[in-house]
Amino acid sequence: MPVNLTKGQKVSLTKENPGLQEVVVGLGWDANSFDTGADFDLDASAFLLTNTGKVSSSSDFVFYGNTKDPAGSVMHMGDNRTGAGEGDDEQIKVNLTAVPANIERIAFTVTIYEAEKRNQNFGQVRNAFIRIMNGQTGEELLRYDLDEDFSIETSVVFAEVYRHNGEWKFNAIGAGYQGGLAALCNNYGVEVE
Repeated sequence: MPVNLTKGQKVSLTKENPGLQEVVVGLGWDANSFDTGADFDLDASAFLLTNTGKVSSSSDFVFYGNTKDPAGSVMHMGDNRTGAGEGDDEQIKVNLTAVPANIERIAFTVTIYEAEKRNQNFGQVRNAFIRIMNGQTGEELLRYDLDEDFSIETSVVFAEVYRHNGEWKFNAIGAGYQGGLAALCNNYGVEVE
């Protein structure tokens, strides 16, 4: 049975699951029932961060337009443009044993595509969650349901996995940002056009 986490809670991934080498990060959400006149297209991303809290290069930003990092340790499994259906809307696979030594944290984020243009924000999104599954067995290990009311935010840092004393840990963050993907990229040192 998976561990359900609350905002700010940290838990070890590898200590509780010896031999864990690969995880699948599932992210899901539903749009509220009221209509904004445009479909909601939410996008999951991963930022591979060094000890500076920034990417070492723009190629360490993994999303639907750059589906894996140079080492092949983090892979985006495809863009879901509607969020329709049950379960995970998007998934990111992480091979913990292949993450480069200079990467200390991997932040998992979700942004609303063209949020300003479509007049959309995370206040119009419900049932948002992130879950971690064992990549070999498919067993759900951890789950964090975001229950914050984000009324103006257009991007959210759901969680991160990070190295600590030779272990991989999970941190449930749930922090919202205004400015969409560009704000997150700026925060994490990714050059945007």
